[in-house]
Amino acid sequence: MPLKDRCGIFGISSQREAAKEAYLGLCALQHRGQESAGICARGDGSLRLHKDNGLVADVFSESILDSLPGNAAIGHIKCKCSAQQGHESEEALPFIVNGRFGQLAACYNGTFFNADRLRNKLMAAGYTFCGKSDAEVLLALINTAMATNLEDAVEEALQLIEGAYSLLILSKTHLIGAKDPLGMKPLAVGQLGENAMLGENSILFASESSAFDLLGAKFLHELEAGEMLIQDPAGTQSRFVSNRRSKRPCVFELVHFARPDSFMFERTVMAVRREWGRLLALRHPVSGDVVVPVPDSGVRAALGYSEQSGIQLDFGIVRSHYAGRKFVEPKQGTRNFGEKMKLNPVREMLKGRRIVLVDDCIASGATCKKLVCAVRAAGAEEVHLRICSPPIAHNCFYGVCGPTREHLIASQKSIDEIRDFIGADTLGYLDIEDMQSAIEDNGGKGACYACFNGDCPIPME
Repeated sequence: MPLKDRCGIFGISSQREAAKEAYLGLCALQHRGQESAGICARGDGSLRLHKDNGLVADVFSESILDSLPGNAAIGHIKCKCSAQQGHESEEALPFIVNGRFGQLAACYNGTFFNADRLRNKLMAAGYTFCGKSDAEVLLALINTAMATNLEDAVEEALQLIEGAYSLLILSKTHLIGAKDPLGMKPLAVGQLGENAMLGENSILFASESSAFDLLGAKFLHELEAGEMLIQDPAGTQSRFVSNRRSKRPCVFELVHFARPDSFMFERTVMAVRREWGRLLALRHPVSGDVVVPVPDSGVRAALGYSEQSGIQLDFGIVRSHYAGRKFVEPKQGTRNFGEKMKLNPVREMLKGRRIVLVDDCIASGATCKKLVCAVRAAGAEEVHLRICSPPIAHNCFYGVCGPTREHLIASQKSIDEIRDFIGADTLGYLDIEDMQSAIEDNGGKGACYACFNGDCPIPME
């Protein structure tokens, strides 16, 4: 099964300039995807949509946002999987259709495992699809449901979908947020209240709670596994789909995807990563002169490692936040040109010192190998690599984009062999038990660790 993409979604209702608020929400989620962006807004009894390839700020100008008036909106950003060879703007989300419930728009984060099978079944029954998006499959299921109202039709459709997802649906009367029966993909719920920037009684959805801060909104809670939260003219109601199961939230959100200031597993991401760094120092102590984080992914774990070990922390690697996703490399290319565009060792801080290099994870090992080589070239006497997650040895089939298993170094090599390949003096990973100890008592009970241990919550065909 091919890997899908990680994404970010945002929704808001009861605001006069909902599209502009959705724009701000997507900007706060930009780290979750940089390939395409889209917003669908509800106003004057109709839905209006704009989407294209590119960053949020590139896709939306003030005039475009002015053309999307309304009191509710949903938005989506997408990160292209490296396995994909292209991405047409027409396939960007949200996706909008006309049907028995009028105009409906949908966007999601995650993957529908049985989307192709459902598409083929619907086509055999005479349904005509406009594009290739799995969101259109969801909308088709809603429009062909037996239910006579939208809420029941959405629930009926979700009972047919197998997958790991969080999603948003917008109609001329409803804004609906929903999570898969295992609650694998995050979806936070917020509200604008007293003294908030935009007024009162707004409901918001976002892949991460940090998206609410820019709007002065209050984070209320994470949507539960299998929950639908529905806002219509009568108010807000919650219901659960009948196939709800024990929650299995994705732990890799904490490892790599989420912003440090987001709130997940009933803690801030920053606090969890810092605790993992502390546990990593207890599990893999080493004599070193300085703890150096790999920016930005290793910074919080490095803080914890430094605090526990007593080794000072310093920023011996500088990241360029303005290195574009695409750049022109000279024909007589400098070795590791791409990596040097993004990460540059600071020679004065590294020369002659024993470096404890802290990062969040290792996938193929190629980038890590180049970074260790660069740190040594900057004069480091020793390089001790510490990773604040277990070895990634298995594919994720639940909406996380990454290398296939044959390209995951931990599925092919032992830890000692990985250390030798990367060129570090020592290599230490966080254990799953340590990882669990930081989150199991804080909303992470039963989290999904499938990319580390192969224990898939949903058996794959």
